[in-house]
Amino acid sequence: MSGNLNGKVALVTGASRGIGKGIAIALGEAGALVYITGRSVNQTSSTDSISGSLLETKSAVEKAGGICIAVPVDHSDDEQIKSLFEQIDREQNGKLDLLVNNAYGGVRSLISSNGKPFWEADINLWDACNQVGLRSHYIASHFAAKMMTQRKQGLIVTISSWGGLAPIFGVAYGTGKSACDRLAADMAIELKPFNIASISLWPGIVGTEQFHQLADENVEGTTSNVGVAAIADKFNWETPLFVGRVIAALCNDPNLMRRTGKVQIVAELATCYGIVDEFQHHPVSLRSRRFLLAQAFPTLKSRAKFVPDLRVPW
Repeated sequence: MSGNLNGKVALVTGASRGIGKGIAIALGEAGALVYITGRSVNQTSSTDSISGSLLETKSAVEKAGGICIAVPVDHSDDEQIKSLFEQIDREQNGKLDLLVNNAYGGVRSLISSNGKPFWEADINLWDACNQVGLRSHYIASHFAAKMMTQRKQGLIVTISSWGGLAPIFGVAYGTGKSACDRLAADMAIELKPFNIASISLWPGIVGTEQFHQLADENVEGTTSNVGVAAIADKFNWETPLFVGRVIAALCNDPNLMRRTGKVQIVAELATCYGIVDEFQHHPVSLRSRRFLLAQAFPTLKSRAKFVPDLRVPW
């Protein structure tokens, strides 16, 4: 179902590393022309221990078989976002098939406020979580819709989180993710007459560079050389490429409009489309009893695979 995206034009925001990078690579793997945005063009700041840059992602996309155009954009600046879409409009003759709203600016602020109730955290945490990560999604979708409605086709995927349903990283984060879900749902209503789908996508626990670093430091009984595949298996992590492959499959779903306006879970779409990650793994859904059993009782993980993959209701 991942199909062929030759001739398709996609934009992935916040793609210098993490989920965005994996999504861009997967779209390139399927043959798409991919625009990517981020603030780090050549390399990350020396104060940042997590590597990643637009040029690194561009190289990886092209190695996977796609065409990639890297555009440095600060998504807290509306004018830069507008200029980005003007560039795509000009270079692609008004064509944009897919927008992936992924840019997020709140990671460092969430880490620094970890464990604090909202009234003790810096009040700027709200803007850190929701300026680039909610408002910027609305702005990007605004300009994408202007292009897509002219051609009466397209897909807008907003990367959200189960944090919009359950409290995991605090008030500012959860409210923002819940709003992302509502943003996708309400956009879908207005875009449906134009044959444009809008979906809120929930990945599971994704093995980004940040999570790999934490795992190397904290996985009991392992060393810093523990393999990515072993880590992913131990924690039922999804890889960034896995998330991207699911989005590529969405683009080729002939029944895509039946999914518009809804929250979609990456692992459950992967089951539907027959998607696996680069290690041939297929992580189960976060609301699967198999997942919950494995996390609650780690010593039973080897037996959890025999538990029927029943899903906990919302």
